[in-house]
Amino acid sequence: MTVMEAVCVMKGIKPDRKPDPGGRGYIEDYWGPSLKMLADFKFLDTLRTFDKDNIPVAIMKRIRDKYIPDRDFDPDVIKNVSMACEGLCKWVRAMEVYDRVIKIVAPKKAKLAEAEAELALQMDKLNEKRAQLQAVTDKLQTLNDEFAAKTKKKKELEDAIDATRQQLERAEKLIGKLVINNVYPVGGLGGEKTRWSETAENLTHLLTNVIGDVLLSAGVLAYQGAFTVDYRQELTAMWNKRCLSLGIPCAQNFSLIATLGEAVVIRSWNIAGLPVDNFSVDNGIIVSNARRWPLMIDPQGQANKWVKNMEQGNRICVIKLSDANYMRVLESAIQFGSPVILENLGEEIDPSIGTILYLKHSHCSSVDVVERFTLLPDKF
Repeated sequence: MTVMEAVCVMKGIKPDRKPDPGGRGYIEDYWGPSLKMLADFKFLDTLRTFDKDNIPVAIMKRIRDKYIPDRDFDPDVIKNVSMACEGLCKWVRAMEVYDRVIKIVAPKKAKLAEAEAELALQMDKLNEKRAQLQAVTDKLQTLNDEFAAKTKKKKELEDAIDATRQQLERAEKLIGKLVINNVYPVGGLGGEKTRWSETAENLTHLLTNVIGDVLLSAGVLAYQGAFTVDYRQELTAMWNKRCLSLGIPCAQNFSLIATLGEAVVIRSWNIAGLPVDNFSVDNGIIVSNARRWPLMIDPQGQANKWVKNMEQGNRICVIKLSDANYMRVLESAIQFGSPVILENLGEEIDPSIGTILYLKHSHCSSVDVVERFTLLPDKF
């Protein structure tokens, strides 16, 4: 009966109050409640699912004060009477031990959770500092690479200066000897001094006029692409005269070829199919230096041939708006930086490529598509 009473107390089942046979009030009787408890077919399930983590303090105090010290409340003693009661006795004692241990473990669990939370917070801070350190390290590496490149460039320039100085000293000695001996061989070193002097004078003249010449070049690139050769010459002459009247230093007879042209590059253009006349060369300079995509009115196909020859090593793509896959080809060219020729363009432009042609910005995979398209195909 003691075992069933302890189980009822543990589960919080109240006893029946019956008159004390000794005539001194009432006594607590657990027999009736014990029978009801055992009659419950879910009795064993209630023991398995018992809320052992939240046993009231008063109940545990009563268990420890009344039942645990009782020598008869021992599984070894009770098993001689009832195997079933032995199991219930073990269950009550196990609940008491668990409650006693949990009172020790619970604060430690709380401290552990607090420590883990603090650790997670500190790890987040550590990871943030590591990311900052990595960013600084990457920046430092970039600066070191730039410094190494600049140092190498400086060394190359210093070597070039030394070589030029030595060449100049040797040339001055040779020219001095020729002058002393009054020797001026035709086509020999006697003409080097004159040639160098003329070159220096020309360079000084170009440097003096660089502001106005660049200003006029910018005007030609920005505005004169669509005009005829006669109107270009007339407009350029008017601008040239206006700059001179305003005191802006520029050449008396401005030439776009003289300012922005390079003989070697122009020669390669001619080999690729660009006509040799000045108007065509001016067009090539405009196409190569203008920020906007060039629209070429090309009835004879000369510009088309020239561009294809110049870009044949860069995987040039040729598309038409009538092609079914022109957008896919264009997207691939943007991705890999390939030059593109859009042929047979009409008076109206497809809005789907308007953002690219008008250099309006859009974004793809966090990378500026237009910027990639304008930077990668440098020669288009």
